[in-house]
Amino acid sequence: MAKIGFIGLGNMGAPMARNLAAAGHEVTGFDTAGTGAEGVGVAATAQDAARGMDFVITMLPNGAILRSVAAEVLPEMAKGATLVDCSTVDVESARAVAEDAAARDVGFVDAPVSGGIGGAAAGTLTFMAGGSAEAFARAAPLFEIMGQKSVHCGDAGAGQAAKICNNMILGITMIGTCEAFALADKLGLDRQKMFDVVSTSSGYSWSMNAYCPAPGVGPQSPADNEYKPGFAAELMLKDLGLSQQAAEAADVDTPMGALARALYAQFVENEDGRGKDFSAMLPRLAARGRES
Repeated sequence: MAKIGFIGLGNMGAPMARNLAAAGHEVTGFDTAGTGAEGVGVAATAQDAARGMDFVITMLPNGAILRSVAAEVLPEMAKGATLVDCSTVDVESARAVAEDAAARDVGFVDAPVSGGIGGAAAGTLTFMAGGSAEAFARAAPLFEIMGQKSVHCGDAGAGQAAKICNNMILGITMIGTCEAFALADKLGLDRQKMFDVVSTSSGYSWSMNAYCPAPGVGPQSPADNEYKPGFAAELMLKDLGLSQQAAEAADVDTPMGALARALYAQFVENEDGRGKDFSAMLPRLAARGRES
């Protein structure tokens, strides 16, 4: 059993830490908001949570905070320990922290997740990991506890690259799915009938089949709970922003990704999308006309 420091005990981090503790690991947590998790010890500072640990896992809001926390905890970590960052951040921040960790003989894995709050609670997350093969191998048993699948995507930053690309697809396809339902409504096509056709035809997608944005249609989703977030619209906006930041740095033309980001920015920043699930784009579009 490993000694694990867990920094960032929010909606995702707390259940992840709890699952590690339930599996028998000695887990000590820290969060600036003072939150905790069942079975997880409490540290007064991030440094205290990292000191003497075999692993330190972070689940943080953005790359700037990751860099700041890494600067605090890496000096406290023993040589041969491993820092595992499960945040979704920019590729450059992941690679910068990897370099700092290597300079201190500390392993580093960037391992953003897919699966949302439900997946964190159920231990069914997917981890997209970047880093050395050795660091990934050390962290893999922890991924098996917190998730159902982990993929070693390549060197440091590759996990973040995979997450950014995946969520750009997700944002685009969710908007397309919501637009199709809004159009179906105006054409007099029953939503259930549309689902029955599209979910078994070429319009099949995760957004339609597993996370349908129409209430009462398909498997249960946040649409059936007044769009309370499983994955908040503001988090989708963040990830689409990261995709466009990466596309600009890599000189890649991503017009659909850029349009999706602009639409979610309008929804979150200027309308009522903040605090709602990203699939709440459906009622937003369904209420609008062509020139709205």
